[in-house]
Amino acid sequence: MFAVIKTGGKQYKVAAKDVVCVEKIDGVSAGETISFDTVLMVGEGESVTVGLPKIAGALVRGTVLEQRKGDKVLVFKKTRRSTYRRKRGHRQLETVVRITEIVPN
Repeated sequence: MFAVIKTGGKQYKVAAKDVVCVEKIDGVSAGETISFDTVLMVGEGESVTVGLPKIAGALVRGTVLEQRKGDKVLVFKKTRRSTYRRKRGHRQLETVVRITEIVPN
């Protein structure tokens, strides 16, 4: 069974025992259980249920593994022939979640 959930402005296709890195979820720490109630689609084999826009009563539960920073992304700005150079790095905050259960409606 799989599900498509929406969190942090992005959509993720998940199944039981998957590990996903999502945008940072405030107020949770490692070991806590979290549930995603914005389930857009649930499917198993040939049967697929699509929500309009979400499925009422469907839940995806998971366990938070850690809160961390992602890989560094370098931002480099340069204007030619004017000695203008700026180099900055950015590390996005993210939450690592292991999906434990998918509950269809």
